[in-house]
Amino acid sequence: MSAPARSAAVPRLLLGSLRTLQLALPKIGVGWMFALLTSNFNRIAIHDLGVAAVLITVMISMHHFLSPFQVVFGRMADRHPLLGLRRTPYFLLGSLLSSLVFLALPGLAVAMGAGSVAATLAGFGLLVLFGIGIAASGDAHHALIAEVSSPKSRGAVVAVVWTFTIVSAIAAAIVIKVVMGDTYTPEKMQALYNLTPWIVMISALLGILGVEQRRSRAEFAVLQAQAQQALPAGSALGAALALLRENQQVRAFFAFVLLSILGIFLQDAVLEVFGADVFGMTVKETTTFTQTWGGGVLIGMLLMGVLSAFLPLSKKLLATVGGAGTALGLGLLTLCAFTEQRALLNPALLLMGVSTGLYNVGALSLMMDMTLEGATGLYMGLWGMAQAFGTGGASVLSGAMKSLLIETGWLSPAIGYSAIFGLETVLMLLSIALLRAVSVEAFHGVTREDLVRSMEVSAAA
Repeated sequence: MSAPARSAAVPRLLLGSLRTLQLALPKIGVGWMFALLTSNFNRIAIHDLGVAAVLITVMISMHHFLSPFQVVFGRMADRHPLLGLRRTPYFLLGSLLSSLVFLALPGLAVAMGAGSVAATLAGFGLLVLFGIGIAASGDAHHALIAEVSSPKSRGAVVAVVWTFTIVSAIAAAIVIKVVMGDTYTPEKMQALYNLTPWIVMISALLGILGVEQRRSRAEFAVLQAQAQQALPAGSALGAALALLRENQQVRAFFAFVLLSILGIFLQDAVLEVFGADVFGMTVKETTTFTQTWGGGVLIGMLLMGVLSAFLPLSKKLLATVGGAGTALGLGLLTLCAFTEQRALLNPALLLMGVSTGLYNVGALSLMMDMTLEGATGLYMGLWGMAQAFGTGGASVLSGAMKSLLIETGWLSPAIGYSAIFGLETVLMLLSIALLRAVSVEAFHGVTREDLVRSMEVSAAA
């Protein structure tokens, strides 16, 4: 490379790095909201206020099952830009809606603890609005990343964006601890939750303003024509279902995402309980599980992010290797439970974490590659729906298996948890087998006529 070329490459690399960091900033608000729900709201509502655990866990997990709205909002953004922009307005509106919900949660939690049925119904209603807002903002953000990042840089961008999500959740937990202190009071909880719209909207605005290119009228007309050709009138969900029925590549990739996410997160809700049930570990000891696993995920994602920025690594290979490593870690965890050998626990968690980090970079980059011009929002919504169904299904299935296998006394804790972790291992192996049938090149070989035909079928149904 000549000296002028090298000197020109440095500013491009710097600008690319700054743009990547900007795209990651909205995840600060996302990490904050989920940290409040999963580490504060649930604990206070259940432990301090005495609300039935099943009400709170179902309420918190509802957003996973509202993921079809990602397809709806994705298609809406593809076809109906606002103020000349297809992603930015939907992202900001979704972020605002989801963040405002938190202002009412502390008061509702108190009323739910007092036995108010109206407050319980209102709580479910607010979490439905939260799920809709998350669907709109999440699809818009991921579609924007897919549109403004090149295939070569996508692995590094994904690694940085999702690293921000994990780190922001950890940072949010620290802030929550400082503000709340050692004891719960409604006043301290309200003060904490009042920060949410500010944190979410400031990080959202800093992270998205100026990223999406505002089109001229001529350019906008071309984009509109492309969107109309790719997305004729009809139901967005019907179109997505038609694609799943008729396109083998879409079907295989959707199944891969669904099964792999289900496999990765099936242990998430029961892992700390496993440590207590099988090894008699204290709360302080089991809290290190998340640190070990999460630290491994960060290591894996950062390593692959750096390597992806300089080496032409295959995203499918990354997802395959990461999935296989996760399956191996889950197999080791199964052996740990079955033999009750505590020494295997941390190596299993670390291997799972690092491998999941590799999987994240490969799979999330593949999701962005598996889109078509004019239908980016629709496809990102479809893959997001597979992720959400996998995560939500994992939460429900793990709890059901624990109750059925262990709490009934049918199996001993060691054998019961072995069954749960063993099922995860099988699911990961099945997902890897499905990934073998996926080809980005074959996916992009689908003509627009194929896409139009599938949507016409859905419109006529």
